[in-house]
Amino acid sequence: MFNENLMSPSLVSLDEIPHLWQHSDVLIFLVDLNDYDTLNTGYLSSIELESLARLKTSHFKRRYIISRTVLKRILCNVTGESSASGISTYKDGDGRVCILNNSEPYICISYTESVVALAISKVEVGIDIELEKRLALKSNLKNLSMKLLSTDETISDTDLLKIWTLKEAYSKFSNNKMHLIFNKKLDLSSVNYRTFILNEKYILSVITNSKSHIIDINCLHRIDFN
Repeated sequence: MFNENLMSPSLVSLDEIPHLWQHSDVLIFLVDLNDYDTLNTGYLSSIELESLARLKTSHFKRRYIISRTVLKRILCNVTGESSASGISTYKDGDGRVCILNNSEPYICISYTESVVALAISKVEVGIDIELEKRLALKSNLKNLSMKLLSTDETISDTDLLKIWTLKEAYSKFSNNKMHLIFNKKLDLSSVNYRTFILNEKYILSVITNSKSHIIDINCLHRIDFN
């Protein structure tokens, strides 16, 4: 049923990103939010500060500051921009994260617990990451269509989480709201999809267009912002 890949991502530094970008279509970095104190908002643009102000809780504010600041440092190593402060991100009308005045690279962000997955891509991409044992989703998962593809197999809780991540990733890729596809059978015939089990702990699904792409997944070493 699933195009599943088991892997343990390597730990890489910012300096390695230009080389990784040269040889990949999609770069995905796992960042542990617990590696960082809440960062100074000085790296955020006026647009990002407005987005930050709309967030309701300190938890969401903290992860927004950290994820956007780390993302912008990654983008400096991809785009050649000399300063993270020179990059501004925003969400378009469909909720897709974009770079102001720059249509590429494509960006997709997903959170689970204390981890954020940051995708930077040469092609349109949708990703979703979930903690494999995150059973709090179980009641919602039981409402999902029980079949991703035509099969009579019994679907386990882990398989349900895989379906969940694929639906979330497809929602981001296609700019369809999750509630519109939540209970529908998901047709993946026109896209390329892969599901990864990372460190036997996280489930990550990635969707791109129907062509085969090189996807490189790594853990990003803590960045020193001092």
